[in-house]
Amino acid sequence: MSVPAVRHLTVDAESADQRLDNFLLRELKGVPKPLIYRIIRSGEVRVNKARARADTRLHPGDDVRLPPVRVLQRPPEAAPAVPARTFPVLYEDEVLLAVDKPAGVAVHGGSGVAFGVIEQLRRAHPQAPLLELVHRLDRDTSGVLLVAKKRSALKALQDQFRQRSTGKTYLALVRGVWPAGRKVIDVPLHKYLLPDGERRVRVTDARDPQGQRSISLVRVLGTVQPPPDAPPDAPPMSLLAVTIKTGRTHQIRVHLAHCGHPIAGDDKYGDFEWNRWLSRSGLRRMFLHAWRLSIRHPVRGEELSLQAPLPPELAQWGDVQRFL
Repeated sequence: MSVPAVRHLTVDAESADQRLDNFLLRELKGVPKPLIYRIIRSGEVRVNKARARADTRLHPGDDVRLPPVRVLQRPPEAAPAVPARTFPVLYEDEVLLAVDKPAGVAVHGGSGVAFGVIEQLRRAHPQAPLLELVHRLDRDTSGVLLVAKKRSALKALQDQFRQRSTGKTYLALVRGVWPAGRKVIDVPLHKYLLPDGERRVRVTDARDPQGQRSISLVRVLGTVQPPPDAPPDAPPMSLLAVTIKTGRTHQIRVHLAHCGHPIAGDDKYGDFEWNRWLSRSGLRRMFLHAWRLSIRHPVRGEELSLQAPLPPELAQWGDVQRFL
C-alpha cells in the first residue's frame, strides 16, 4: 500500500463540467468506490476549500483536496471483474449512444454497487476513446439512457439538462384513480441520508433552505382495472405519462406518493401491503419507465426524439398496453 497523505488535484480542461464523483473515480484508481462516496459525504473532500457534493460540477483550475486514503496496490486480476454487456440501442452516431436500460441495473458503480451500465459498456467497447453518462436513471427504473462518445457532446447535452430544455416523459402505474384536474405538481423536495447512508427524499416547503423546487406534469393515459384474480378490495390503477421539468432525485416517486397515488412496486415510497399483492399477481418490479426523451443533437442541432418501448414485464401486466 502507498503511504497515505493529503493530496491536491487541479482540474484540467478535459475534466471541465465533470461531476466530482466521476472525477474521483477516475483519479483514485485502487480506492474502493464506497470509500470515495463516503469521504465526499463526510466533507473530507474539498473543492476550492469548500465542502462539495458528489454531483458538484468541476471547472478548469478548481483545487480538489483529498484526505489521506490508502490506495490498494493489487494486480488487475484481483479487481472485481466487469462483464462486457451491450444493451438495446435506440440511437447511435459518432458522438452519441442511446440505450434502453433494463430495471435492476445501476447506471454506474458506487455505494455498494461494483459496476453498472457504463462500466459494462466500456468493457464491451474497449476501442471507444470515451463513453460517459449524460444523465442518471434510478436502478429500478428502465428506459432511455444517454451516453456521450465525445467530451464536447457530453458538455452540450448536460447543458441542455441543466437548462431544462430537454423533454423527459415517464410512464408510471399508480394506485387509485388520478384526478383528471390535477395536471401540475409543483412541490419542493429535500434530499437526506438514512443512518446507513442510503439516500431518501421528502416533500418540503419554500421555507426549507435545502428544498429544491421540483415540477412534474401529469397526463392520465387510462384507468387500469385489477386482474380477475384480485381481491375484492383491490383498488383500480391509473397509467400516467409524467413529464418532469426538473430532474431531482426520486422526483416522480415522491411527488406521486405525496399526492396519495404511490407507484406500483415502489419499495421506498410505495404502499408496501399493496406491493405484496402486486408481486403475487406477477408485478415484481417498480412500474416506472423512462419512455420518451427529446433533445437537440449536440452537433447538428436538430430535434432528436427517442422512445423506449415498455418492457415485456410491464407491457404484459394488466391491460396497460391498450393505452399506448
